[in-house]
Amino acid sequence: MTLKDSLLWPLTVPYGAVSHLRASAYRTGILKQHHLEGNVISVGNLTTGGTGKTPMVIWIAERLAAEGKSVGILTRGYRGDSAPTPATSRPNVEAKQKAPTSTSDEVQLMQARLGGRVAFGVGADRFAHGQALANCGVNWFVLDDGFQHLQLARDADIVMIDATNPFGGGHLLPAGRLREPKTALARADLIVVTRSSHSPAVEAAVHRETNAPIFYAQPELDSVYSPSNAHLESHDAREQDLFAFCGIGNPAAFVADLRSWGFKVVGHKFFPDHHRYTPADIREIEAEARAAGASGLISTEKDRFNCPNDSAAMNLWVCAISLRVDREQDFWRTMMATIESCKSGITR
Repeated sequence: MTLKDSLLWPLTVPYGAVSHLRASAYRTGILKQHHLEGNVISVGNLTTGGTGKTPMVIWIAERLAAEGKSVGILTRGYRGDSAPTPATSRPNVEAKQKAPTSTSDEVQLMQARLGGRVAFGVGADRFAHGQALANCGVNWFVLDDGFQHLQLARDADIVMIDATNPFGGGHLLPAGRLREPKTALARADLIVVTRSSHSPAVEAAVHRETNAPIFYAQPELDSVYSPSNAHLESHDAREQDLFAFCGIGNPAAFVADLRSWGFKVVGHKFFPDHHRYTPADIREIEAEARAAGASGLISTEKDRFNCPNDSAAMNLWVCAISLRVDREQDFWRTMMATIESCKSGITR
């Protein structure tokens, strides 16, 4: 623990107490959850950022939509300005509100990936946004970053855990990265461990708190493209000495992924999660890249939405990354069975 973390550690005690009391109040019914007409699948995590939550939301929404279901994503839209009223962009449904606009990087990423196949309700009051989408015919909801959003009832609670840093150092905020104590995993219905295909130590730690089934998933490179130069091909990137930059929850893992995918990374620069890049930031990145001997830049798709347009003088490639779920069919059957048992009132 660093000196800063040691100084912050006393603040974890009231934080943990409030978190525990809040969860207990919902569990015992002192605080009432709001219920949407439809099926609600929550995807969340125990720590702050970097667990693969957004790719999992996209993966679930895509599969539900492929099955012909009316799907909506309910998301706060972190660090983004949104339209004051929710809306749907799902085809063949006449929207009763105007289409949502958001400057949130994650919302823009999800909308770019999912297009008009999925509706979006963006804003802090996810129950109100869900009701509006339900009025437009949506009856399958994916609750983004929902594990701590206890105000909204859910039929399946999926918790993502990053195998490379599963519990954020083991300390609660603000000294560590845990949003809740590990005992909160008792609320989970399914656990997805990312960046691994087998992690006995993580499994043992999880099973001390819950008997929820554990699945694994890994990040997968879909494509590499240049947002400003359509003539650049993906193979061009693999022939370059690249300088990586990103503002995401687990930046070191991104660099490790790049190298595992065959890219030559000669340097990197990390920024806080959801960082909004300025032209000065881009100039600084390029200066460090040239000093490292790089001939091009590479970043994540989420960072693309935080960069000023056409601000990079060097060639810039963007990685489109998805999630590959091991035992995909088993995971899907387990999730659907969990939803069915919840609807039937069966104790989980």
